[in-house]
Amino acid sequence: MHLKIITHDKIIFDEDVTEIYTRGVDGEFGILKDHVPVMTVLDVGVTKAVQSGEVKSFTTMGGIFQFKDNNALILTDLAETGNEIDVTRAKAALERAQARLSERNATIDAKRAEAALARAKARLKVALEK
Repeated sequence: MHLKIITHDKIIFDEDVTEIYTRGVDGEFGILKDHVPVMTVLDVGVTKAVQSGEVKSFTTMGGIFQFKDNNALILTDLAETGNEIDVTRAKAALERAQARLSERNATIDAKRAEAALARAKARLKVALEK
């Protein structure tokens, strides 16, 4: 089957794979060859593709996942490979988000801090797997 990951700026991945694992808004799921057609909204997380026994990981920051006729398509605002992620910057973002969430200040935007925390965790997971 074929997987294509596209952002507004570029094609991140466009190759044949044997397995796909990603995170939708309803939880994690996997796709194998000849799966029934599916379309779902993605959550912030990690997408993994198995290719010749090797796992390739990508951050996917939300978007849409579509699978039909053994072709998978991910349309997302942002996707990164482990080599593209600045680990120091991701760790700093994680610490900032955790600090914001630990404050008991009513003016804090908790949803925004939670989203930043999820993005930082996804980036670190992919970066540290490389």
